[in-house]
Amino acid sequence: MSLVEQYALLPDEIDRESLKMVQADLPRGLTLNPREHYVLCRIVRAEGDPAIAESVRFSPGAVEQGLAALRAGADVVTDVRMVEMGISKALLHRRQVATRCRIDTPEVAARAQREGTTRSVAAVRELAPHLNGAVVAVGNAPTALLALLDLVDAGAVSPALIIGMPVGFVACAESKDELVRRSGSVPCIAILGRRGGSSAAAATVNALLELAGEPAQQEAR
Repeated sequence: MSLVEQYALLPDEIDRESLKMVQADLPRGLTLNPREHYVLCRIVRAEGDPAIAESVRFSPGAVEQGLAALRAGADVVTDVRMVEMGISKALLHRRQVATRCRIDTPEVAARAQREGTTRSVAAVRELAPHLNGAVVAVGNAPTALLALLDLVDAGAVSPALIIGMPVGFVACAESKDELVRRSGSVPCIAILGRRGGSSAAAATVNALLELAGEPAQQEAR
């Protein structure tokens, strides 16, 4: 018997079995509604580590705000291409949702040089006209999240939902702490501490897109 024959499953079977395994391994005592639970399972699956569940935070009503935005056709804005590429094209097409990312454009490079900052900060500033009502997913750069929160604090932008999951050491935990502190004014889903990443941010967006299309089916899982 080949290794494929021994271990591999079809996509639907992989999805079903993965969620069963994730749910069995989640920490006890989590108090989440069905939609939050589904999003959390998708994050854990993407990271391959049930322990990360204890670091995930949902502001009250954050999932519902994100779903409402996506159902209305709001853009999904990402800090890096890795997050953008991890979002299901089929789900985006089904919900008629577009993505925006400018991290690698000449305009952003020029702005970063002109303002003496990082490309991640410059990209968020460049995207400011598109952030109102958007779902913003930050999965790589803490500086992108800090720049976004500066715009929120200034009253310049009002995203429908911020998915704050940058990964790293310098200013990473602090950026997410600042996001959670503002959860009363801007809905958010975050992974506290140094952990996170593009896969977690993309998985969160994919989970929301799935829920936006088939809420009854997903909530029943």
